[in-house]
Amino acid sequence: MVRVLLSDVAAERHGARIRAAVPQARLVPVAPEGPLPDTAGIEVAFLSRDLFVGGTRQRLNARFLRFVELLKAAPDLRWVQLFSAGTDMPLYQEMLARGLTLTNAAGASAPAVALTAVTGLLALARQLPRLAEAQRRRAWEPLYAPPEPRDIAGQAALVVGTGPIGQEIGRLCRALGLRATGVRRDPGAGIPPGFDAVAGFAALPDLLPRSEWLILACPLTEATRGLVDAQALALLPRGAHLVNVSRGGVVVEEALLEALRTGQLAGAFLDVFATEPLPPDSPFWGLPNVIVSPHSAAASDGLPERVAAIFADNLARWCRGEMLRNLVPRRG
Repeated sequence: MVRVLLSDVAAERHGARIRAAVPQARLVPVAPEGPLPDTAGIEVAFLSRDLFVGGTRQRLNARFLRFVELLKAAPDLRWVQLFSAGTDMPLYQEMLARGLTLTNAAGASAPAVALTAVTGLLALARQLPRLAEAQRRRAWEPLYAPPEPRDIAGQAALVVGTGPIGQEIGRLCRALGLRATGVRRDPGAGIPPGFDAVAGFAALPDLLPRSEWLILACPLTEATRGLVDAQALALLPRGAHLVNVSRGGVVVEEALLEALRTGQLAGAFLDVFATEPLPPDSPFWGLPNVIVSPHSAAASDGLPERVAAIFADNLARWCRGEMLRNLVPRRG
C-alpha cells in the first residue's frame, strides 16, 4: 500500500485514474479547513493546481500555504509531484534542499501555452490592439492605412527555450510560414522537433538582429534571469515584437518599457511579469502596443487531467522502483 497526500479536489477529480494506475494507492485528502490528517508514514504527495488557484508566485493563497505547511511537517515524505513545469519558486528549492525528490509536469501545459504564445504573435502581427483601440472610440479605421500588417510568412522567430513548450511553439510558427530557430543551453544536443535550426545562448548577439519575433519559453534560472536587457533589445531589428510566456524575470522590464515607448519594439504580448498581480499603476497597462495577459497561458480545461496522468504514471513507476519522469534537478 502507498498513501498519497493530495487535496480533496484532486482526490475527487483524479482518484479513479490514480487507483486505476496503482490499485494499492490509498488517498489521503486535505480539505481547505478543518482537522488535518496524520501524515506519519506518507511518502508521496501530489501538489495539484487547484491548491494554487487564486494566488500568485509572490502572493500564495491560504489553501496552498496550508497544504505546504502540512508537507513540511510530514516526517516520512520523500517525493512531491508538482502541477507546474516551472520550479523556480523558492518553496520548491527549499524542498529540494530538504532532500525531497520533486517531479514537475513538463509537457502537460505545452499545448495551451504554445497556442497562447502564437495567438499573441498573430494578434500583434494582425494589429489587433490597433483595432481594439479603434473599437473603444467607435471608429471605423481599416488596416489598409499605414502601417499595414506585414506578411508573417518568411519572417524569423527566435524561440528561447526548446522544451516541450518551445518545441510546440516552433512547430506552430513553422506551420504559419515563419523560420523558427531555437535557443538552448546545449546546442550540440541537436535540433529538437519543431525547429529549423538551434543555437546556444552565446549566439544571441548574432541571432537577434535577424529575428522579427523574440519568443521566450525558457525556465527562470541564473542563466536566463535578466537575459533580455537593453542591449539585447537594441540588437533586435527596429519594429520587432516580443512574446513572453516564460517568467517575468527573464526580461529587464525598465528596458522593455523603453523599447516599447521608442518604437524599437513594435509591440509585445506579455503573460508574465516581475511582480504579479501586475500593479494597477504599472505602465504596461496603458501602452497601446502591449497585450497584457494575467499569467494565464496554461489555462485549459484539459490541463488538470494531463497533470494527473503524469502523476499516475509516476506513481506506478514509484511503486515498481523505476526512474520517475520529469525529475527536477538540484541546483548547484
